[in-house]
Amino acid sequence: KWIDTEKIETLKNIDKVFDGVDGIIIPGGFGYRGIEGKILSSKYARENKIPFLGICLGLQCAVIDFARNVCSLKDANSKEFNEKVKYPVVDIMSKQKSVKVKGASMRLGGYPCKLQNGSKVKKAYRKNKINERHRHRYEVNNKYLNILEKNGLVISGLNTELNLVEIIELKNHPWFVGVQFHPELKSRVLKPNPLFKDFLAASVNYYDQK
Repeated sequence: KWIDTEKIETLKNIDKVFDGVDGIIIPGGFGYRGIEGKILSSKYARENKIPFLGICLGLQCAVIDFARNVCSLKDANSKEFNEKVKYPVVDIMSKQKSVKVKGASMRLGGYPCKLQNGSKVKKAYRKNKINERHRHRYEVNNKYLNILEKNGLVISGLNTELNLVEIIELKNHPWFVGVQFHPELKSRVLKPNPLFKDFLAASVNYYDQK
């Protein structure tokens, strides 16, 4: 079910929009169009315990939602959408600003990620360390990690070489995962990325329990 996030930005009640939905994916993308609707979609999945997978921009929308609505950072946003935002929970990290090759400040190609013990993603991958492909400029702002983690956001995947957040999860939620990389880029028809398999399994389980 395709949902036009621009159209839900002004709705007072979005229950009907998500009626019959057993899992929500926010894919990657660029630009401000439909962003507030994407943030609302993350909030809906979080509050209603619906399985959620945020990919690249989807992770960033989930972090913005969490910062605004759980951490009480009401004006939280990404500097991609608001250069003068009070709480830039998503920003271009200082080390990335100086990069002049490989798409300028974009983080492109494969990067390693260390998975946290006991996390949903480690259970999915069955590995301690993975390598996934990236295509993005903005990152979770490390300045806000303390308040995000204090309020229950789990940093379940970390690029230890660059000290950048790669994966987030939520406590007390059946399956809520956001990844900064693009799992679809290494996924194949006969060998899908483990995250897609686990997300679908969680969605089926959500349907069965309704």
